[in-house]
Amino acid sequence: MTETDTQAAVREEVRARYATAAQAVTGGGAASCCGPAAEAIEVDERFGAGLYDVTATEELPAEAVLASLGCGNPIAVADLHEGERVLDLGSGGGIDVLLSARRVAPTGTAYGLDMIDEMLDLARANQAKAGITNVHWLKGQIEAIPLPADSVDVVLSNCVINLSTDKAQVLREAARVLKPGGTFAVSDVIADPDMDDATRGDMQQYVGCVAGALTHAEYTTYLTAAGFSEIEITETHRVHPHAGSAIIRARA
Repeated sequence: MTETDTQAAVREEVRARYATAAQAVTGGGAASCCGPAAEAIEVDERFGAGLYDVTATEELPAEAVLASLGCGNPIAVADLHEGERVLDLGSGGGIDVLLSARRVAPTGTAYGLDMIDEMLDLARANQAKAGITNVHWLKGQIEAIPLPADSVDVVLSNCVINLSTDKAQVLREAARVLKPGGTFAVSDVIADPDMDDATRGDMQQYVGCVAGALTHAEYTTYLTAAGFSEIEITETHRVHPHAGSAIIRARA
């Protein structure tokens, strides 16, 4: 199997898992980033809505909260302001986009980018229920963001970059669309340097947010190569014996 074939296979595994998660929420259940299998969608306290302040989410649709699959809360550290343009990479059910849209309203805009039709459908439904208008949903891959250069003030993401098969390209794209001086503020899984090969080779662990994670040193290297500065990586809690969730901040 070529590298291209392998990347396509991983992307399809990721798509299928999170399409299942969206369908679980639409059907009245809850979703999880890191349950043991795509068919086993279950709540995990290390991931999801429990990482948000309940006062921030209580006015959002229940489906937006249930569909929160992230490993942190990038909104808490993004320092958003009225009038800004915000992009969420891998926006899922839309919780971070909707929270961002409220913070940058009335003149700001929040964009949500996702490659999964089921998640985009769920996000649009959640937006309609919330009555929030300053939102645009984009279909595409985070390795090729469908926005022009220097077009957003803040890039967010919540436990999605680790799922990409080309993380360096994701960070280059984030730098491209950010205005000079713009903010990169994401939650992501960071691998310990001693993560074993068996864990990294396990596809279910990959689509479950662990095996594909970068180390602290790798993240710093890729961010620097993409042109970012003022890089800060702060672990918030452990999500695996060989990985932790972290807030990653940098300046374009």
